[in-house]
Amino acid sequence: MEKALRVYGEVLRLVRRLPEDSRPYYAKYLRENFVNYREVDPGDAKAMEELFHRAYNHSLWVLDKYSVEESAANKLRSICLGS
Repeated sequence: MEKALRVYGEVLRLVRRLPEDSRPYYAKYLRENFVNYREVDPGDAKAMEELFHRAYNHSLWVLDKYSVEESAANKLRSICLGS
């Protein structure tokens, strides 16, 4: 659960890099997804890994959509992918 909270916090930091009018939408979207996936068994390593990869890839997509430098997600990559 600790890793999931770190991912959540880091994605929220990335939302702050988006244009001001887009931030509420993505913050709400992030919160809803976090709540929707809280029932995933933290002991299911494969499911958790898949969620972390999805969070990272979706974050990159949104950053690219708004022309935010991909390197902004370096910390998220290290949390999600361990690289």
